[in-house]
Amino acid sequence: MSFHAPIDLPEPAGAALGMPPQITPAEFSAVAAIMQQRARIHLPDTKMTLVYSRLSRRLRAHGLRSFSRYIELVRQDPVEMATMVEALTTNHTHFFREPHHFEHLKTVLPVLKDKARSGGVRIWSAGCSSGEEVHTIAMTLLGTDAASARWALNGDVRLLATDISSEVVGMASRGHYASDLLDQIPQPYARLWTKPTTDGFEILPEVRAMVTAKVLNLFDSWPLSRKFDLIFCRNVMIYFDSQAKEELEARLVDQLEPGGFLYIGHSERLNGPAKDNTEPCGQTIYVKKGGHR
Repeated sequence: MSFHAPIDLPEPAGAALGMPPQITPAEFSAVAAIMQQRARIHLPDTKMTLVYSRLSRRLRAHGLRSFSRYIELVRQDPVEMATMVEALTTNHTHFFREPHHFEHLKTVLPVLKDKARSGGVRIWSAGCSSGEEVHTIAMTLLGTDAASARWALNGDVRLLATDISSEVVGMASRGHYASDLLDQIPQPYARLWTKPTTDGFEILPEVRAMVTAKVLNLFDSWPLSRKFDLIFCRNVMIYFDSQAKEELEARLVDQLEPGGFLYIGHSERLNGPAKDNTEPCGQTIYVKKGGHR
């Protein structure tokens, strides 16, 4: 791809000293518009400091002297566009976050065990970040007794983990984490399903084999071959405007099997068609109507 000649802009104050330039309101608005169009992520003015902090690194990486030049690059280069979206995507997560969801999952295990012997079990972690959520789901399925975990390890049980960021999807696939995160995992699970490494710990290979991690923009098409028994999409929709939230929620519910469960974040709520087609069955837990569970 050919690029336009750079605009000859005056050097911002402080640039000669190697300091990143400040972002102007107009430049922030341009970044916000790109994020809205590309990822449906809403960036209010209160996020200007965050945008400056995360994108100033990209300016330094390209040797650029202003955000205007960086925005010009992003508009012409799809690779840098994707990099910018990744840089501005918040990836905060931890193992066994919002534990009431996993307590509920334990109550569903008898149904899932039956399905593993018949039609198979499919679970989706949408917005998986670095994989702590999907591996928590896997460990909850497996339980704290190795012998009783055979139904999941040897059965037709598959977990899909997706995120818009290729960097965190790679981390989810590797399942390798810093040692200080091990305390987040209850000891009975950690003892069975993790092992130490020279610089941390990793999820055991047989657990990772249950997981397929892929890059996916939730507002693009979904190349999914079948519907899911459970979908976790937690603390993702808080970054979208009302219209985008309602659209995504409806698509997620449509992707559930009747009687399937949708788990969302503690500050999120269902609206529109998604609300009409589900029933609440716990704190931020919804079951799709039409099932027999």
